[in-house]
Amino acid sequence: MKLSQFVKLSRSKVKLTQPELAQKAGVGLRFIRELEQGKETLRLDKVNQVLQLFGYEVGAIESNKNPQA
Repeated sequence: MKLSQFVKLSRSKVKLTQPELAQKAGVGLRFIRELEQGKETLRLDKVNQVLQLFGYEVGAIESNKNPQA
């Protein structure tokens, strides 16, 4: 599941509007809209501010898609 889908689904489950989520997370409404629309360049600290409301955070995981070593 994409991050944008996860945030939108999580927000819907707790019945929050985008403005309510932005206020609770301490980020701007524009940031929430861009996050849910799948913008590719977002500040990681702000993404984590939003995800923390749902008990998650972004972190590095091992990927075998494009091994560099």
